[in-house]
Amino acid sequence: MNKSFAVIGLGKFGESIARELASAGADVLAVDINKERVHALADIVTCAVTVDVRDTDAMESLGLSNMDAVVIAVTQSLDISILATIYAKECGVPYVVAKSKDETHTKILEKVGADKIIIPERETGIRIARHLVTGNVLNFVELSDTIRMIEIGMRPEWAGRTLRELNLRSKEKINVIAIRSKGNLEVSPDPDEILTPNMSMLITIDKKALNKLIKK
Repeated sequence: MNKSFAVIGLGKFGESIARELASAGADVLAVDINKERVHALADIVTCAVTVDVRDTDAMESLGLSNMDAVVIAVTQSLDISILATIYAKECGVPYVVAKSKDETHTKILEKVGADKIIIPERETGIRIARHLVTGNVLNFVELSDTIRMIEIGMRPEWAGRTLRELNLRSKEKINVIAIRSKGNLEVSPDPDEILTPNMSMLITIDKKALNKLIKK
């Protein structure tokens, strides 16, 4: 199943996250009180709605409890940012990312339970989106419009096997460049070495294949 995310607040930061999540194939609920911002994303995301966070009934109708993560991208109004964060955590959302504008705001968001707090620029919004959809991706570089180079944590089903057994190039369209183990990066790794859970892989992969891989 696709991962599902809600983005509350569709300024530059929130919009960049919503667009990036949608382009990665995730189900995205985009929320803002501004109708123009909502309309701008209506054809991009799964669902875009105009909602005032202070309207409890409207918030309950969003179904945030079904989301894998919620991004609170509101900083203009401290009370709305706090309310949205509290509501998301009370709904049982497992991972709440909240945008902060300063140190005081950050401390409050920590107190009300935000799992990750950031003071971002637009590019950081894109990076956060990629982190959300890729899960155990440790580093991420765009080599071209279609090719990504990433460092990915060892998947449980790969541990205990060898690269030769896994045949990732054929089965997953993954090219393994290096293996990182105990801080050391081994380029052109031994195809018969047993992979362990604490290892990570530096790989190149097509964007479409990456989207397929992270949904498993």
